[in-house]
Amino acid sequence: MTSLKIAWVNLRRTFRDRTNLFFLVLFPFLLIMVLGLAFGGQTAPRLAVVATGSGPLTEQLVEELEASSGLDAEAFDDREAAVTAVEQGRAEGAVVVPEDYDARLAGGGEVVLDYVSSADRTAQQTGTIVASVVDQQAARVTVARVLQERVGGDLDGMLALTDGTAEAVPDVAVAATITGETVFPEDLGRFDVGASGQLLLFIFVTSMTASTALIETRKLGVSRRMYATPTSVRAIVAGEALGRIAVAVLQGAIIMVGSALLFGVTWGSPAAAASLMLAFAVVAGGAGMLMGSLATSTEQAIAIGLLLALGMGALGGSMMPLEFFTPTLYAVAHVTPHAWAADGFADLIRRDGGLGDVVDELGVLVAYGLVLFAAASWGLRRSIARA
Repeated sequence: MTSLKIAWVNLRRTFRDRTNLFFLVLFPFLLIMVLGLAFGGQTAPRLAVVATGSGPLTEQLVEELEASSGLDAEAFDDREAAVTAVEQGRAEGAVVVPEDYDARLAGGGEVVLDYVSSADRTAQQTGTIVASVVDQQAARVTVARVLQERVGGDLDGMLALTDGTAEAVPDVAVAATITGETVFPEDLGRFDVGASGQLLLFIFVTSMTASTALIETRKLGVSRRMYATPTSVRAIVAGEALGRIAVAVLQGAIIMVGSALLFGVTWGSPAAAASLMLAFAVVAGGAGMLMGSLATSTEQAIAIGLLLALGMGALGGSMMPLEFFTPTLYAVAHVTPHAWAADGFADLIRRDGGLGDVVDELGVLVAYGLVLFAAASWGLRRSIARA
């Protein structure tokens, strides 16, 4: 009973601080949203289209750009507005169709379209799609021009003849086969991958920084005064351990439930996801308690704790999916508990796994937690006894 009271006090101390509330609740959701909007999902790149002229060829080109399955095209009134959209990140690229586009093509002249984009890979892919659409129309006009030279007539008539002939010719069938296992399924939500990484990162960061409360308890003599009462060392250690785990579990639950409600994150099997989160919370709580029992000052705990938490999070796949790692780095990453937890959530979220599919990951995480809490309990007992 005494252990539960100590744990409750630690939980209240953590959530009473408004700064802790920001990092416990608000900041994880902000990062999940930003990363999901920036990198998640299978969204089509945005293209700004400027076509100040008129004519059947201009209209057809704009329609084909808008109908392209790989683009999300939007019409703009002028070049300046389109370029501004690219600069502000509201579009990956902008294409400007000259005002005399139809007249130049009808006269057999050369036409140059202006394409403006940012320097990232998505913008380059957008340019490739635009070039493909333009090349298709260029090939159509070229065939019509050749027919016009051979049989006479106007360009519009030859374009209609070209289109009719193209419709009568059977399309070339291309069979696409995917081999191996798809790393990121097409129906994966844009926030799903980032949510699990941020869950692991923030549980561990919070647990490491919350170790300062344990240091303050020792420095203020609270632990010594509790030890002077009939409260046993075992009860004090158990209460501190339960308090660390309670903070980690509560934050994990807030992130999982909140991300599901706000961003539609699918965590997979509820029982398996809750088990993984609980096992990792035990690891994070043990690491935080070990830091609190060994560090001599709050400044030292925060500096070392943040360094370890961010470093292990980066190495363990909390900032980049482990699938992007080289085989060597992938093996090294599994020195951290984060990588094992990330593998477990990947099985649940991307491969529809269940509790039986994450047994190995749960076993490793429980082993990590037991080792960390054993070391932390020894360190805390020693510091209390010396006090």
